[in-house]
Amino acid sequence: MSLTSYVTLGRTGLRVSPFTLGAMTFGNDHGWGSSPEESKEILAAYLDRGGNSVDTANIYVNGHSEVIIGEYLAANPSLRDRIVLGTKFFWNLNLGDPNGGGPGRKGVIQQLENSLRRLRTDYVDIYWLHNFDPVTPVEETLRTLDDLVTAGKIRYIGFSDVPAWATAEAATIARFRGWAGIAALQLEYSLLERTSEGELIPMAQAMGMGVLPWSPLRSGFLSGKYSSTTTGAVDTTRGDIVGTPRPEDYPVIDAVNEVAAELGVSSAAVALAWVQGRPGITSTLIGARRMSQFEANLTALELTLGDDHRQRLDEVSAPRLNFPAENNAMLARMAQNGGTTVDGAPTPAYPALTSGVPVY
Repeated sequence: MSLTSYVTLGRTGLRVSPFTLGAMTFGNDHGWGSSPEESKEILAAYLDRGGNSVDTANIYVNGHSEVIIGEYLAANPSLRDRIVLGTKFFWNLNLGDPNGGGPGRKGVIQQLENSLRRLRTDYVDIYWLHNFDPVTPVEETLRTLDDLVTAGKIRYIGFSDVPAWATAEAATIARFRGWAGIAALQLEYSLLERTSEGELIPMAQAMGMGVLPWSPLRSGFLSGKYSSTTTGAVDTTRGDIVGTPRPEDYPVIDAVNEVAAELGVSSAAVALAWVQGRPGITSTLIGARRMSQFEANLTALELTLGDDHRQRLDEVSAPRLNFPAENNAMLARMAQNGGTTVDGAPTPAYPALTSGVPVY
C-alpha cells in the first residue's frame, strides 16, 4: 500500500489517500508544534509521495495552522485542485462574540469565510462540524451547510466527535429533506481507545459514511517511547498537555512494542497499521512535529500484520462497550465480522458497508 492507494470516502465519489495528513501540529505558537518552515516541508513531502488528503481546523494554533497551509497553497497554486482539503468549525476564536463559533447559521458562515481567508482558497473539500451542540437545531446547521454546498464554497460535509445518535438523526433529516448528506466521521480510535466500535463505526458502515480516526497513537503513548519498564521522564514537549498512560494502558503498550520488535519495525508503524486495517476505516489521520516522525509514520503503509499478531493486539486491547443488552453486543460483533460469523458460529447475513468500495 502507498499514499496513492486511494479509497472512496464513504458513499461518495471522492477519493482520498489511506493516510490523511493532520495539521494540528502546524505552528509552534504553543511551544510544541512545527515551525512554519518545517510544517511546509512536511506538507510538501506528503504531497510529493502522492498523498492528497489534508486536514486542519480553525481552532488549531488559533488559526495559524490554516495560515501555514494557505501560504503553501499561495506559493503553489497549481496544487490546490488535487488536494482534498478539510477544515473544521465550532470553536469560537472571537472571545466576546457570542456568534463567533458554534453551528448556528451566522456562526457557520462567519467561520467559513475566515477559514477561506486564512487558507487562501475559495472552497474547502470537506467542512467538518467539530463538536456536538445540544442547543442549536440540527436543521439550522444542515440547511446552512447545504446552502454552502450549493454555493460551491464546500464540497462535502463531515461530523467530528458527535454522538452516534445525533449523527444518525442528522443524516436521516438530511436524506429526508434532500439536503447534502454527511459523507464521513472523524473520531478518536486506537488500540487504547476502541469505544467507537460500540456505535459510531457500525453506524458509519450502515449509513455509508467514511471514517477517519484521529490520535491513532493515543497522544504518542503507542509511539514506542513508553513501556511498563520505562523509568523517568519521557522526552515529549507535550507532556503537560497529554499526561501519561494509565496503569491499564501498559499491557497494550507492551504488546505493541513486542510485536514491533518481532517484526523489526517501529511501534508507531504497528499501531497505525492496526488502525488502518480495522473494519470500516477509510483514512487514518497522521500528525508529525518533525520530518523524521512523518517518515517513520509512513512506514506503516508497507506493513501488513499477520493473523497471529493482529489477534494478540485485538485481545489485549479488547474494549468493554457497555451495550444495554447482549443482543446488541452480538449485532456489533456481526458487523465487525462482516456479517457472517459471531465468535466462529454461523449467523444471518448482516450487510455492513465497507469504506473504499463504491456503493451505487
